[in-house]
Amino acid sequence: MTSNGWLQFAIFSLLLLATVRPVGIYLARVLEGERTWLTPVLRPIERLLYKLCGVRAESEMNWRQYAFAVLGFSAVSLVLTYIIERAQALLPLNPQHLPNVGADLAWNTAASFTTNTNWQSYVPETTMSYLTQMAALATHNFFSAAVGIVVAIALVRGIKRTGSQTIGNFWVDMTRTLLYVLLPGAILYALLLVAQGVPQNLHAYTAAHTLENAAQTIAQGPVASQEAIKMLGTNGGGFFNANSAHPFENPTPFSNLLQMLSIFILPAGLTYTLGHMTGSRGHGWAVFAAMFALFAVGFVTVYWAESQPHPLLHSVAQTTTATAPGGNMEGKEVRFGIMNSSLFATVTTDASCGAVNSMHDSFSPLGGMVVLTNILLGEVIFGGVGSGLYGMLIFVVLAVFIAGLMVGRTPEYLGKKIDGFDVKMSMLYALIFPLIILPLTAIFVLSPTVGLSSLNNAGPHGLSEIFYAFSSSAGNNGSAFAGLNANTWWYNVMLGFTMLAGRLLMMIPVLALAGNLAQKKSVPPSPGTFPVNGALFTVLLIGVVIILGALTFFPALSLGPVLEHLVLKAGQLF
Repeated sequence: MTSNGWLQFAIFSLLLLATVRPVGIYLARVLEGERTWLTPVLRPIERLLYKLCGVRAESEMNWRQYAFAVLGFSAVSLVLTYIIERAQALLPLNPQHLPNVGADLAWNTAASFTTNTNWQSYVPETTMSYLTQMAALATHNFFSAAVGIVVAIALVRGIKRTGSQTIGNFWVDMTRTLLYVLLPGAILYALLLVAQGVPQNLHAYTAAHTLENAAQTIAQGPVASQEAIKMLGTNGGGFFNANSAHPFENPTPFSNLLQMLSIFILPAGLTYTLGHMTGSRGHGWAVFAAMFALFAVGFVTVYWAESQPHPLLHSVAQTTTATAPGGNMEGKEVRFGIMNSSLFATVTTDASCGAVNSMHDSFSPLGGMVVLTNILLGEVIFGGVGSGLYGMLIFVVLAVFIAGLMVGRTPEYLGKKIDGFDVKMSMLYALIFPLIILPLTAIFVLSPTVGLSSLNNAGPHGLSEIFYAFSSSAGNNGSAFAGLNANTWWYNVMLGFTMLAGRLLMMIPVLALAGNLAQKKSVPPSPGTFPVNGALFTVLLIGVVIILGALTFFPALSLGPVLEHLVLKAGQLF
């Protein structure tokens, strides 16, 4: 841990803070149909799209219609992606003549990109053609990110509106998010990445000869465009198997900073959108403060854990004249070092983004536990675009409910009475996550042929690898501990279902909550109303997030990274 490392963290935090208000206001204006600086150019295109698609922009939906549109759109786009993968050998833009993707892997990948997970059980540059990368995967990076944002906005509208049966129009929200937010942002971002040296072409792979006169194939392609939206949309994954540790995806320190900042910029801005749209900016900042506090504590813990020398190497150094190394560099990209690897790992697991610039499987047990816990908390620490906000708002409802129980009165949230239906939907959302992860992890851990046959490590570390795989899939994160070969029939099929359940099943109670809140009348605050815009609320919200996560997953964490840390201290490796 160095002063330079702390300075870089401070710069990153200040840059993030500076973006919150302008991004939040812009998102609110776009999704409420207000005028922006892009309106003169894009409004005619927006209207043309409505006309071509038969969308009545003035017609709004109730929560059931909105949910049906979300599920229907996701289903159709999943099927189209699957077809493109299965037929890529017959399609153009395949200069490497890559074969069709296998059925189970195509299913896994289609489910992965539909759900904003981008889990990759394959080597991208040797599996997916340029057409598949662009027409199937990169387009999903836009679509899935937009779906998350519009569901979050639908919930915010539910909080804002009174006596309303509708929460917006899914097709209008999607169109505006794509046209005004994701497309312009990705184009600008891609140009910045190209300026940093990221490739953007449709050339065949380059055959080269090394200084030892060995043959080498250098993969390239439309990298910058996919890299831009994968980060901005918190999709994760990568054009190359090495992900953001690859010099073509992440060539410079500036590109590394840009990638980390772009993961957080929209989720952080949405907290201000919440305050702006509901008329309580203090509440938006309180939610942001809770997210940032959890993020900062997680980063400090990972940075400290990875800065410690390996216990066995440290023991050897104490008994000899050798010097213990300054930290755990295993699995780290030497260009970025421990600090930037720790910060990137914390950012990518706080958000539902599977991009990595170091291998989480090689982190120390405690460092790996933090990045795993970030996912297990529901990825509400900024989280994915949209999903982080609506996930945190579920905890907000629960926090307000708990506060109401403490003072013995009906809980209120921004002028709305919280009733039994609201609490049931919030608890349903909170329970779906562990009900997906824990049973499937147990089944695969207890199955030698299905779950353990492709595992590289035994003991608690092996448990962590399987636990991380299902947690990352259900949380739509997409990163991996990587000691597990998940490209088997059982893993591909079951992780695909896990991703869909962790994304789509959890959206339904969110939209039901939005619909119920929208139709309620607003009540004026009273002396007994618990304020949701101060430091006390932020502390309560943090406590609810931690307690729910700890109570649910602490036993599994105790058998995995906690146990591994203790036996490592005793000199045992796995």
